Amino acid sequence: MTTESTTIDNKGIVAQAFAGLVETGDVAAVERVLSDGFVHHRPDSTSSTKHEWLASVRASLERIAGMRVEVLHVLADGEHVVMHSRRRLPSGPEIAVIDIMRFEGGLIAEAWETIEPTAEAAGHLTWWDGAGPTR
Repeated sequence: MTTESTTIDNKGIVAQAFAGLVETGDVAAVERVLSDGFVHHRPDSTSSTKHEWLASVRASLERIAGMRVEVLHVLADGEHVVMHSRRRLPSGPEIAVIDIMRFEGGLIAEAWETIEPTAEAAGHLTWWDGAGPTR
């Protein structure tokens, strides 16, 4: 299999699995594409193993019912796939989410996730401000 076809396959695996999860709440759609040694990395460290992450997803399904997800980009390069989306609950804030997944043997072996409420984004840009220290 060429790198190009692997990239396309990995992108399709992510798109199909997460569409199943978002559209129908089918956690098994994602579970099938995670390696047994899957590691989930998040700044808050709420879940790291496959079992912990899947339990967290299952527990959140009721709270996120009716969430609207707009996938803006799915980019792939070899063993990595990046998905950028905006998500909004019927009564909640809009969030921007970046998911980065690393594949190994046709399965997702690692994932990184960053979530930012879009209304707070400007407040997180202070380090871009020209008034800060220079080197």
